[in-house]
Order: sequence, then C-alpha cells, then structure tokens
Amino acid sequence: MILLTFQRVIKGNNFKEYMDLKKLNLGCGRNVKEGWINLDCVGLPGVDIVHNIEKLPLPFDDEQFDEVRCDSILEHIEYIPVLRDLYRILKPGGLLKIRVPHFSSRNNYVDPTHKKHFSIDTFDFFVAESRFAREKDYYFDFHFSKITSRKIKFCKRGIFWPNRIIEPLINLGPRIQWWYESTYMCWLVPANDIVVELVK
Repeated sequence: MILLTFQRVIKGNNFKEYMDLKKLNLGCGRNVKEGWINLDCVGLPGVDIVHNIEKLPLPFDDEQFDEVRCDSILEHIEYIPVLRDLYRILKPGGLLKIRVPHFSSRNNYVDPTHKKHFSIDTFDFFVAESRFAREKDYYFDFHFSKITSRKIKFCKRGIFWPNRIIEPLINLGPRIQWWYESTYMCWLVPANDIVVELVK
C-alpha cells in the first residue's frame, strides 16, 4: 500500500475496510456516495479521505479500482497529471466517469476557481486510436482504450424546458455534437456539462 501523509476521516470503520472498496468518488465535496471511497481536499461530513487531488501520486495502489467518478472536479485543477494517475489506479477494463462544464456554459465563467474549459472531443486526446491521439501521439504517455459514452447536457428546468427536446437531438451522434459546437448553435442554446465515460 502506498503510504503518504494525508488525513483520514473514517467514522465507525477501519481503513482496511475502505481500501477493500473498489470504487472511488474523487473530489466528492458534499456529494458523498454510499459504498464508495469518498475523497476530497476538505474534511466535509462523509468524506473518507482528505487529500489534495493535485498532490500526486494519489494514496492508492496500482490497478486498485473498478470505477472512478470525477464529478465537477477537473475544471478546478491542472487535470492531465491527475488523469495519468487515475489511469494508474484503475484496473484494466476499469471505468472513469467524468462530468465537466461545457465551454459554452455560463458556469464556466461564474466560478472564479475554474481553470479549464472542455469540448465534447477534449477527452479523445487521451483515447488510443482516436483521431486526435493518432495526430498528437507524442502529447501523452498513457491512453485509455475507448470512450463508451459522451453526452452534452443542458439545463432543462423552468424556462429551459425546450432543452428537453434539444438535448437528445444534439446527442444523436458525434457529427451532430460537432456541428453544435462548431456553429452559432452552442451560443444560441448554451449547454451545461459534458459527461463522458472512458475505459482503461
């Protein structure tokens, strides 16, 4: 087991039991998930491990996790080294689920802690055999095997109810997603988030 200096916040259980879990909720904040190891840089209620995500390597063994969840965290950090370490701790065939703001989202610009912007194609750079990875194979020394899902998500509450129709249309396929991002449409009807799933 990799032993680094980090604060452990474990209530009523021992650390070994948490290490036996096979799912990691990275940068969980208040979105704590039962049955997962919940890691955040702040010791909020329900957080199992307090650790700065950018302090690498993460305090886990190689190929430890079946699934890692990164919900609204990568936009806050220099994420490429973190993705490399997530690749390390995922088992072969393990799943990495990512949610980040779409570049057209107002949320990108409201939050002063956001450092990065994302397109639906951003994570293709990290996937073997994608067009971007083939053209820029010298960028990174690690590559996931495939993307199993990619969606552009929209706010659908209140006056944004028409997005209930628009969202499934935009996500009919990669060509329509490309068209949406490459034309005025992404500014006429801004998105909220990008959700992708990568397999090691």
